[in-house]
Amino acid sequence: MELRLSICVLLVLCVTGTVNGGKILVWYTEASHWINMKPMLETLVDRGHQVTVLVPSSSMFMNSSEPSRFQYEPFNVSVSLEDIEQFIEKFIHFFMYEMEHLNHVQVYIRFIEIIQTNLQSTIKMVEGVVKSETIMKKLKEGNYDLLLSDPIYPGSELTADILGIPMVFSLRFSIAHSWERLCGQLPAPPSYVPAALSELTDKMNFSERVYNFLFYALQDMIMKQFLLKEVDKYYSEIKGTPTSACELMGKADIWLMRTYWDFDFPRPFLPNFKFVGGIHGKPAKPLPKDMEEFVQSSGDEGIVIFSLGTMIKNLTTEKANIIASALAQIPQKVLWRYSGKKPDTLGSNTKLYNWIPQNDLLGHPKARAFITHGGANGVYEAIYHGVPMVGIPMFADQPDNMMHMKVKGAAANVAFKSITTEDLRDAINTVINEKSYKENMMRLSRIHHDRPISPQDEAVFWIEYTMRNKGAKHLRVQAHELTWYQYHSLDVLTFLLTIVLLLMFIFIKTCSFCFQRCCGRKKTKRKAE
Repeated sequence: MELRLSICVLLVLCVTGTVNGGKILVWYTEASHWINMKPMLETLVDRGHQVTVLVPSSSMFMNSSEPSRFQYEPFNVSVSLEDIEQFIEKFIHFFMYEMEHLNHVQVYIRFIEIIQTNLQSTIKMVEGVVKSETIMKKLKEGNYDLLLSDPIYPGSELTADILGIPMVFSLRFSIAHSWERLCGQLPAPPSYVPAALSELTDKMNFSERVYNFLFYALQDMIMKQFLLKEVDKYYSEIKGTPTSACELMGKADIWLMRTYWDFDFPRPFLPNFKFVGGIHGKPAKPLPKDMEEFVQSSGDEGIVIFSLGTMIKNLTTEKANIIASALAQIPQKVLWRYSGKKPDTLGSNTKLYNWIPQNDLLGHPKARAFITHGGANGVYEAIYHGVPMVGIPMFADQPDNMMHMKVKGAAANVAFKSITTEDLRDAINTVINEKSYKENMMRLSRIHHDRPISPQDEAVFWIEYTMRNKGAKHLRVQAHELTWYQYHSLDVLTFLLTIVLLLMFIFIKTCSFCFQRCCGRKKTKRKAE
């Protein structure tokens, strides 16, 4: 009888979970963005939601045939995997080896070319969804409650608009915060909010504020002229009416920003912007037996974890030997994620791995330092576990990320283009032997953990909140409905200035009239005398 009762209770709970669960559509993404998204999706599945992920036929990280706890909805695209890999390789090679030989104008011209090339590929990805009658029919029949997207790839806002469902964005940032500012109406006073990728802090002198102001303006111009303009044209073609991609992005109910005040600088924010940096942070798990043995062999000196991420595969022989030589000169054991040719200068204290459990190594008691390219995911894993860093930033947000950590006293940086064995060796020894680096990183780690709710739970809460309330438009500011001159109160200032000038004009005319009348009477009296 008790067994039957228990089974009945379990069945009721299962039915209840299914009823309360929502249907979430996830827009495709790639690389570290997908790595960051997956833990959130798995948590949503744990909470009884049905998660369906759109996956293109050509993808470097997403595989619809692999076993998964969420459903995949594959769609065909005309871009080959080889084309994507070649573009990524050229992109990385430009930032690592070519950019240092170009002036600022040449860099911007090349950067615009990269944006336009990437946009052509991403538009073809969008076409695989919105121009496919089969896929769109499935999506419409899916009756989804919400679309979740990292807007690094366009198309999600258009799809959400066509399906008529709420939308939640999850992103680290856009260039110079353009999407957040221009489309999401997030305030960003250039006097103390440094533009993303500017490598500035919130403490700027006059020349830096000038640079920051111009940086915002230049990036906005590039974003509007070479990205949004083309996307607007495509969206208008699909919908058959003039359509603004920025306006569609502005309809997002919630913006989940993957940063926090342990890492970022304080800034204004809006009710529908939630800062959830460190979503993928988690406690360390035991290491594989052979790796644990190598770690334990380090004794009191401990270990250094070294990874340049999943995208860096083209270190030159010269650079690899410089790095290996520096690692050979430190007393710690080094676990280096490296898939290239074995460097000739590799020391006996360094072991190469095609893959390492980075989070588990950073959470190991013997972890002393983390050598990193500065990707946001790795930075947050280091903050979570309180491990100081040596940065070798290369491209995208990496220089900006490592500048943040350097300013906060938790990292020492080495320039990749001019890296020397001595510089890298000294940087490693500095962050390990100078106590301030560890102390500062532990302070950031305490800030990271001292929150009323974990970042992942907060992100999931706001996704569920949006589904429960059929959207979160009540959190959107009225700024979305204002023109640029209304937003800055230029019409009000013009009106007030007109009133002031009018009053001044009336005052001057009145004084002039009175003066003339007064002087006129005196002249009349003199003539009469």
